[in-house]
Amino acid sequence: MISIELAVELRAAGLQWRPAPGDRFAIPDRDLDDQAFVLSDMIIQVHDLPGGETVIGFNGTTEWALDDIERDEAIWLPHEHQLRERLGPGFGTLERSGDGWRVAVDGHADSFGATPGDAYALALLRVLRT
Repeated sequence: MISIELAVELRAAGLQWRPAPGDRFAIPDRDLDDQAFVLSDMIIQVHDLPGGETVIGFNGTTEWALDDIERDEAIWLPHEHQLRERLGPGFGTLERSGDGWRVAVDGHADSFGATPGDAYALALLRVLRT
């Protein structure tokens, strides 16, 4: 899983998120930074409100008082396959490189990360920033 800091950079660079079941996210600045949540049809659901706003609802959470949050308060923690999909047709390869991983994307310098997810995220960050 990529770090919250890297996920924040991706969002700032323009990565859009349409929440869907199975997506992971974090809620920064509420003493929950090290906790990853997963959208599920059973517990955590996405609700599109009549005014066009999207909120993430926490159903049946008695442990702490959090009913729902606005989508923009959550930081998406994309899975590797989601990052790879966002790289699009320019994605070339993912290869082991020393102690880490290298992702090649057409027209961009290779990106190196400690994990495949980090390498994908850093490659996508380069693409979004150009």
